[in-house]
Amino acid sequence: MKFEEFGALLREICSHTPLASGQSLLWTVIANPNAGGFTISARWKKHRAILKAYAEKAADNFPKRKAGPSRTAGEGPGRELGQMGLILTEAPGHAGKIAGALIEEILSFPDHSAGDVPFHLIIIAGGDGTSLEVLTALYHAPARVRSHTAILRLPMGTGNDGADAWELDKALDLLIHPVAVDYARGLRLTTAAGRGPFLAFNILSVGLDAFVTHMTNKMKGKFPGDSYKLWVDIASLLYDRLYKVGPMEVRAFDNSLREFRSFQERILLLAVGATGRRTYGSRKHILPDDRNVCAVRQMPLLRKVALKGLFTTGEHIDKPESQLFNARRVEFRGEEPILAQMDGETVLLQREDYPAAIELTEPAIPVLKRI
Repeated sequence: MKFEEFGALLREICSHTPLASGQSLLWTVIANPNAGGFTISARWKKHRAILKAYAEKAADNFPKRKAGPSRTAGEGPGRELGQMGLILTEAPGHAGKIAGALIEEILSFPDHSAGDVPFHLIIIAGGDGTSLEVLTALYHAPARVRSHTAILRLPMGTGNDGADAWELDKALDLLIHPVAVDYARGLRLTTAAGRGPFLAFNILSVGLDAFVTHMTNKMKGKFPGDSYKLWVDIASLLYDRLYKVGPMEVRAFDNSLREFRSFQERILLLAVGATGRRTYGSRKHILPDDRNVCAVRQMPLLRKVALKGLFTTGEHIDKPESQLFNARRVEFRGEEPILAQMDGETVLLQREDYPAAIELTEPAIPVLKRI
């Protein structure tokens, strides 16, 4: 009943949205049924009330338009939900497969010059993992798919750092107010060994925070509450024993790919955002201002314990261990294995992967932006 109500309320909003008003609209909602926004009763109660209010706003302020669920949704495993445009993911990787089917559907329409191509709205209702799968598929899609598509990421997960807003009402505002489609950059990690490329669309980082992410993923479901916060505390004590923090050579390049900074130090973590003002780990303000790169030097244990809380507020940027700057590309090289994390997914980099590079992609992801 919960998902029927969720699908019905979003159907009402999508049937009246002013988005792409000059075209017919097809929508698809890709939802993770295990996301905290559905499974935690207090959160679902709050989200349901917001959805009801926005369904009423949409119906009151905009006429019903030529719109409906996508063919991919209608042919999905849940027929009743599919008729509302809603598909529930069934396992890791399923969201990416759904996105792949949507891309094939969009490509089946004639090109823009040959006739009307419906505008496709893809709504992601889950956490950062669900979002990463869909955006990765869309990033690899042909440009003409992205030119008729927009993404809306609802904060329905436990970790919502990659959502379009922290609160559901702010995200739904993008469906009932005039908006434009903007193209956002992603992040790409490449290695000398040819592994990857690995993609992220919020923050891509290496070091201590990737270890926290890795352990959080491994123990997910076994610890109650905010296990990310628990592993931040544990990592302050354990990280140096499990991973040697050796010297790292870092080189930074500007938008013209000219090197403008280099240093060699023992780096505890290196984080690169698609833009500045980014969070991870459920609102940890690693990039609290317009600069998109943060490097934190290794420090003694007691200093780690003293400073770890500052990453929640962003006050770490005022400490001597932190370097922040803007860069298009950051190359790094070391002698020790190090974990990398891409929007909550991790990979262990080995010596043969160096030098490795984190760089901004070209603008590729169609997102909604208030006019």
